[in-house]
Amino acid sequence: MHLYEVLRRPLVTEKNTILQAQNKYVFEVAKEATKPQIKQAVEKAFKVKVTEVNVVNVSGKTRRVGRRIVHTPSWKKAIVTLKPGDKIEFFEGV
Repeated sequence: MHLYEVLRRPLVTEKNTILQAQNKYVFEVAKEATKPQIKQAVEKAFKVKVTEVNVVNVSGKTRRVGRRIVHTPSWKKAIVTLKPGDKIEFFEGV
């Protein structure tokens, strides 16, 4: 898997904004991505030093659309901890 295919999108929520104070950033990543691949992708894309990567598999939910029952797809998210002093400017001002 190429490094540019690992990171899908940043997740900007209220909880994730609070995590930024602890120097942690959250991304949706590819299902096949591993912790070392996620670390390399963040370091290369944002030119920062990653100290830790935590991965969470988010299961899909069942939704009702009229009379139908629909399942949303499962996905993977990564919580990336940066070295003290580093920050990702992409998240600033959001």
